[in-house]
This record gives sequence, C-alpha cells and structure tokens, in this order.
Amino acid sequence: MLTAADARWENEGGALEGGEPSDLSRGDFPIAPEPPFRLDLSVWALRRRPGNTVDRWDGTSYRRALALIDAPVGFSVTRAGSREVPDLAVALTGRIIGRHVEKEVQASIERMLGIHVDLSSFYRMADGDSMIGPLVARFRGLKPPRFPTVFESLINAVACQQLSLEAGLRLLNRLAKAHGHAVSTGATSLHAFPGAQDLAGLERQALRKLGFSLRKAATVIELSRAVVGGLLDLESLERLADDEVVARLTSLSGIGRWSAEYVLLRGLGRLHIFPGDDVGARNNLARWLDLEPPLDYRAVGQAVSRWQPYAGMVYFHLLLDGLAEMGQLDGPRGSQGRETST
Repeated sequence: MLTAADARWENEGGALEGGEPSDLSRGDFPIAPEPPFRLDLSVWALRRRPGNTVDRWDGTSYRRALALIDAPVGFSVTRAGSREVPDLAVALTGRIIGRHVEKEVQASIERMLGIHVDLSSFYRMADGDSMIGPLVARFRGLKPPRFPTVFESLINAVACQQLSLEAGLRLLNRLAKAHGHAVSTGATSLHAFPGAQDLAGLERQALRKLGFSLRKAATVIELSRAVVGGLLDLESLERLADDEVVARLTSLSGIGRWSAEYVLLRGLGRLHIFPGDDVGARNNLARWLDLEPPLDYRAVGQAVSRWQPYAGMVYFHLLLDGLAEMGQLDGPRGSQGRETST
C-alpha cells in the first residue's frame, strides 16, 4: 500500500495525472521560512535587476531551473502565508520528479533565499540604530540570498567584472540560454545556469560569440576545466577563513579581490562582508550616508564597521533601496512591493 509521500510521486516518469501522456512530471511541497520573511524582497536581492532571465519574478512567483544530477528541473515558489507567519508553496516540473529531487531542490531554495537564516540579532541591532533602523524596517523580511553553487557565484563575478550590472547580466543570460539545460514549463522554457561540466569543453570563441571578452572567456573556461579536472574544489571553500578564501581565489587567473569578496558574500553567505571594491555598492553607500563619492576600499570598511557583523546585510538593503529609487521593485517608488502582511 502506498504511503502519502509515495502517492505524491506516483506519477514519476509517467503521464500527468488527469492529462495526456507526457514526458514531464510534476510535484509540490511546502517550505516554512524563519520569520520574518518576504519572498519578493529576497528574490529581488538575488536577481539584482529585472533583466535577469535565470532568476525570474512575475510579482507573485519566483521561477528558476536547476541542473540536477539526474535531469534538469524547473520550480516555482509562491507565498502562501504572511510576512510574520510565512509559508511557501513550491511546484516542480521535470522529466524525473521524486522525493530525492524534492530534497535537492528544497536545499537549493533554502540556500538561495536564506530561508533558515536567523536575523533576530540583526533586527535588534537595527532597532536601536537611528541610521540603519528606518532602512531595515522598510525592507523587513529580506533574507540574504546566495547562489545555489559557489561555481555560479564565481562565474557571475567574472561576467560582471568592469561592466555595469545590466551588461553583466546580459552575458549571463546568453550563457544560460546557449549552454544551460532547458526545462519546458508549458508556454515558456527555463534555462538552468550551466555547470562546470557544461562549459569545460568549450573553446574561447564560443563565449566570444556571446559577448564575453577574450580574457573573460579564457577565465570561465579555465575555471570550468579546473573544477571538472579535480584541480579546484570550490565548495570546499566553505571550510576556509575569509583571508584563506581570498588568497585561494585571487591566485586564479582573472580573479581579483572584488570577485573573491563577491563569492564570500553571495556564494558562501559571509554576512559580515561588504565588497569594498563594488562600485555600485560604494555609490549606494555614499548616497545613503551623504558622503562625498568616490569612497575607496578603506573608507567603505570604516563606514560599515559600526554594523558588523552584518555589513553584508547593509549591502543587500542598499541594493533594494537603489532598486526602489529606480522604480524597479514591484510596488511604487520607495514602497515595499506587492506583498503585505495579512
């Protein structure tokens, strides 16, 4: 006799229940984030700009594809609760859907959206700070995002080096479309971000055609080949101290301090890191603190030192503040977006 869990995945590999035979299966499961949690704000901090087609947000649901070991899978995440009593509904689509896939996707979502990060001490600090308090209250429920893999965070950093964020994201969109595994979700297709194994066999010209400079194309391919060949274990960086991570990454061709600190924050979740060489973040910080730009690396560190060990949360809040100022969040300028407490 099937258990309830088995029955949920009885359709695995077969026809969709109540529909015509299909090579796609579907599944669903809930996630309960650590409150407070705002899906919209956390997704915006992850995707950074509206033009990001790898991480998609339609105002209600977050959608993305992941390249798992068995097969690529697409998922959507929709809010099912309130900010203070949050609950998320996750729906899966793919050729192979089962409990093992659910566990992999759930772990990725929890990582990407900071689902279980406890920010209670951060909120206590902000409540007593007249400078950061209003900013944190405005975006209450934002959780710190991370890329699903350290490799993806590093390739994002390489693509965005010496470019505007919009231009860097266009390169990443093209890379995913050309070399990422696709998952059809009906009317649209989602492209997973390519893994090292998808890029290691390429030649530089393949990335040059997508708009990558020769140097960036070489860096992406060399990094991919090093990972596939076992010469570079990026996930093991989790066990190293900050200075060791920076030293290891900056020893690689094409990787500097900004890229290394970007990985520390967005790849490894080190919330005390504010990438001091990030031009956009420096400008956001100077504007918010009413300081004369440009700030240098040392000045950035001094400015955010009062909010340690949460300088990275300041970084993410200023990112959202900048998006709001540009009118790129879901709601009116300066608002908290569509989601409201219920």
